[in-house]
Amino acid sequence: MRNLSLPLALTARISPVVVLAAAGWALSSGPATTPATQKESAPQSADESPSGASTAAATKRYAAAPAPCGSIGAATIKSLVPGAKTAGKEIPSTDTALRRTCSWNALKGYDYRWLDVSFEITESDAAAAKSYKENVAEKSGGGSMPGVGDAGYSVVNLTTENKQQTREGVVMIQASNALVTVTYNGSDFESKKAPSTDEINKGAIKAAKEAVAALEGGQKA
Repeated sequence: MRNLSLPLALTARISPVVVLAAAGWALSSGPATTPATQKESAPQSADESPSGASTAAATKRYAAAPAPCGSIGAATIKSLVPGAKTAGKEIPSTDTALRRTCSWNALKGYDYRWLDVSFEITESDAAAAKSYKENVAEKSGGGSMPGVGDAGYSVVNLTTENKQQTREGVVMIQASNALVTVTYNGSDFESKKAPSTDEINKGAIKAAKEAVAALEGGQKA
């Protein structure tokens, strides 16, 4: 009987407890976290004059976050997270008008996938741009993703714990006064290898584009 151990960072992402009787091991649930990665990028400085900040503060396109679990199409969920319920699970928020997140996760055979889609509504374009730059500065090794929203960034990182690889892609988009963040990761518990960078990156970008389209088609201020 094979004993397959999960990395702590990935174990914390799996909810509820998944028992694999045939394999003789279990996955324990816990709060969603992002695998630790190097965070050494320095943010780009932004020139904000009082008049510019005042003008940006008056711009507020979006009044509320859209329903996150309805922002990604069922076909995309089935493709990115095989075996997951397409309805997803919304994460409790202290203010659902301003911040909402939905998660999908599933273990099919030995392949595990996790997808998060999060929306945050800020008070102005300037506030969103500031938060976006700070968030990008915390992730290293990625690049810009043009053509979606006002600004976009995509990064993929690989972590290894107890010889188990996990590859995670994060896409961050600023669209007017809204921030959209997509996190997508995966592991293979039999081979202990992670999906390819290309697979994870393309999956995260696909979900991000659908999320932004849902935002743009939803409620506006």
